[in-house]
Amino acid sequence: MSPTLQRGWQRARRRQWWITTALAVPLAFALSAVAWRIAGFNAFTVVLLMALLISVGLATWRARRLDRQWLIRRLDEHPVAQDSADLLFAAPQALNPLQQRQRAHVDAALQSRLPELRPHWPGRWVLASALMSVVVMALAFGWPRGQNAAPLFPGIAAPPATPAQPPQLRSTRLEITAPAYTGQAARVQNALDGKVAQDSRLRWSLRFTAQPQTAALQFHDGQRIALQRDGDQWSAQWTATRPALYRVVTEPTLRDTRLYRLDVVPDRPPVVRVIAPDRSLVLGAPGQRQWPLQFEATDDYGVVATAQLKVTLAQGSGENITFREQTFSLAGTGPATQRRFARTLDLAALGATEGNDVIAQLTVRDTHTPTAQSAQSSSVILRLPSAAEIQGTDMEGMVKKTLPAYFRSQRQIIIDAEALIKLRGKLPAEEFVKRADAIGVDQRILRLRYGQFLGEESEGGAKPPPTSDTLPTSDVPASTHDDHDHDGEPAQAQAGHDDHDHGAPTDGTAAVFGSATDVLSEYGHTHDHAEAATLLDPKTRATLKAALDQMWSSEGELRQGQPERALPYAYKALGFIKEVQQAERIYLARVGPELPPIDESRRMTGDRAELASRTLPLRALDAPDQAIVEVWQQLADPASAPDLDALTQWLRRNEARLPDPLSLAAAIEELRIAPDCTDCHQALRAQLWRALLRPLPQVPRRIAPDAMGQRYLDALEATP
Repeated sequence: MSPTLQRGWQRARRRQWWITTALAVPLAFALSAVAWRIAGFNAFTVVLLMALLISVGLATWRARRLDRQWLIRRLDEHPVAQDSADLLFAAPQALNPLQQRQRAHVDAALQSRLPELRPHWPGRWVLASALMSVVVMALAFGWPRGQNAAPLFPGIAAPPATPAQPPQLRSTRLEITAPAYTGQAARVQNALDGKVAQDSRLRWSLRFTAQPQTAALQFHDGQRIALQRDGDQWSAQWTATRPALYRVVTEPTLRDTRLYRLDVVPDRPPVVRVIAPDRSLVLGAPGQRQWPLQFEATDDYGVVATAQLKVTLAQGSGENITFREQTFSLAGTGPATQRRFARTLDLAALGATEGNDVIAQLTVRDTHTPTAQSAQSSSVILRLPSAAEIQGTDMEGMVKKTLPAYFRSQRQIIIDAEALIKLRGKLPAEEFVKRADAIGVDQRILRLRYGQFLGEESEGGAKPPPTSDTLPTSDVPASTHDDHDHDGEPAQAQAGHDDHDHGAPTDGTAAVFGSATDVLSEYGHTHDHAEAATLLDPKTRATLKAALDQMWSSEGELRQGQPERALPYAYKALGFIKEVQQAERIYLARVGPELPPIDESRRMTGDRAELASRTLPLRALDAPDQAIVEVWQQLADPASAPDLDALTQWLRRNEARLPDPLSLAAAIEELRIAPDCTDCHQALRAQLWRALLRPLPQVPRRIAPDAMGQRYLDALEATP
């Protein structure tokens, strides 16, 4: 395409854009004028901006419709193109020699005489659009103003307000400047309601359709801020320290006296969380040299980058405990609203030794000004074991390694049996039966341990105690083991009985069969277990007896090398044991009430002297908030006139305990403005119901007897 044709095409597009703009812009001004008359200057600005954007978009769209196809059709309408304009936009290599020759001929003709491509100006339509726009604007701004007068142009001074033409808000502007420590940018809004940070600076800028004599901001708590006039603009400033309800009041009275709400968001103190260690009391390992600590501090606006870690070292025992404090400064990492502080304490540098306690606590501050808010983490304690505790731990480990069978539980027996079943095909038959028999021995020992709580000390005659290097095979369990096994099941209650001997006599004489003294010295413990058995209530004893029966069946199957058959009995025994753990363990004898002796001389005589009445006196309960109870009762009648001033005073005294005092204050103000409003009565009554204190629970009244019960009571009254 030649440059001459390209320029002609672009001129046609520009002509189309201007035609569309000339037709649309007057209509945009007309619509904006109507919006100004109906809704004010703010609406005029929005409508005008939107209309102009639509006009420009429509003009651009219509200009882009003059594309290549339009240009080909427009050139073919002129004889100079000879219906061959499409050859100008085809690729030369795709044309045959005849087409290339025709293309060169048409291109030369167009360069010498280019037809007019621009569309004609629609003068009549443009004039009609302009005239219609002028008429609409004249009607919008020149129509007589009634009670709902339209706002004025910014440059024209508003007339004085009169009772016949009261002022009305024409434009509103609220500038909110949050405190610097919040990091929030200053913002401007047209709405007079808002939620702002505490201590934010607020500046109101108001314009009226008619200039009032005075104007002010009236708050619900009685505070009044006068608006200062500067030309046709009224402004005021206030620091938001508390939530408030307010309205714009003028003289003469403003046409719209609605309430506006300002919610103030206070700055919350920071929150500190301990990340490591994961519990408040940590038992140190023998020879521990370091203790890593990690904390996380969060705040709604920001935490100071440095924090103080206080470390307290407690040394000594009993009444000879000394404390020594040290403070470390920690630097935080991460964003300001969520910082992490970490420190690894060197126990040797702190002077911590065996048996000492190391207590750590972190203190952080937020960026609140002028006074920063601080918060402390929970204390974490590292307890270093003493030498005696370390020796006791080593001894306990030795006992567990030497006598592992004494610490078996029913759950462990089930686990061992299931593991053995999985190895049935891999083990020789003799080895399999041997392992099953070993599990059966463990089951038997556990059964005897539980049987001691039922007074079942042993089975069969006396047998020699097991040696320290082999597992016990005696039916009598040893008395040196923990009070509880590892899964929480009760173990043998033998504590405190190791200071007297229950073994065989040591004087060299054999035990005499039938001798009570020899029986006690031979078998022992009967006095303790008999007493323990009496502490179990009958239901618990029955449950424990059922568990022993299931253990017996499980033991028999295991000793015969059949762990599959033993599992159902073992599971049932475990279930019974859990029931015993949750049951009441102590049986208390019932003690009857100590009643006065019965006077036999007055029996069956009908003498009712000195018998007091059993009727409970009914007393009206005083409401905690009697003032608002009376108002709440008055609001049930829409025609009543409740004492709103007394209610307002009560609200000021109890504002701190109410969850939403502004809603109650708004309901009071709405009823004050419209005393005849039925919905306002109900809304205030609902708010008062939420604010009422609930009375303390009292003794309930007796249930009224039915017909049969009443006849019975009447018969008792009629009995002489």
